[in-house]
Amino acid sequence: MNPLRRTVAATAAAASLILLAGCATSSGGSAPAFGAAYPQPPEGEVIAQGTVMDIGGEAELCLGPVAESYPPQCSGIPLVDWTWDGVEGSETSEETTWGAYAVQGTYNGEAFTVTAPPIMLALYDPMPFPDPTNGEPGAGDEAELNALQEELPDRLGDQYLSSSIENGYLWIDVVWDDGTLQDAADAEFGEDIVVVRSAMRELE
Repeated sequence: MNPLRRTVAATAAAASLILLAGCATSSGGSAPAFGAAYPQPPEGEVIAQGTVMDIGGEAELCLGPVAESYPPQCSGIPLVDWTWDGVEGSETSEETTWGAYAVQGTYNGEAFTVTAPPIMLALYDPMPFPDPTNGEPGAGDEAELNALQEELPDRLGDQYLSSSIENGYLWIDVVWDDGTLQDAADAEFGEDIVVVRSAMRELE
């Protein structure tokens, strides 16, 4: 190989090594993309407010929107150890029984195991959700927030419940977050853009 070709080859090889090293450093130190981050299930008991939908003895806890049909329809998390014994505030139509409750239990990422009698939402006095923005406006551009909002069902899948745009923020309600989704959102979009709210809340 002549000297010129040897020099070009050595330079290209060195550049390739630098590029690979840079990629390895970047991927190793970056947070998971929003939607690719998966929170660990809560270690202790949690409480969640929603609609319990029981069709033919298969009960689910719906934390998101409920279709206003009769009987209503929704898709939720399977409930384990749910019983209607002693529970008031329900309605029944044919094989469907439903009602709105605060439900306490444990969540393993797939099913919710009930550990205490449910409380009718009409009688439940929940602790208010803390406002992480302290009332300050967010830094989001409305067009960009709208575009991101449209991506949420695909990005978050079954974790996604609902969302709204308010005061420069995209507020996203999810089934459960221990801070993992919020950290991923901040890493990808910057702070003061997205606020993630967990429907399940750990008991104090």
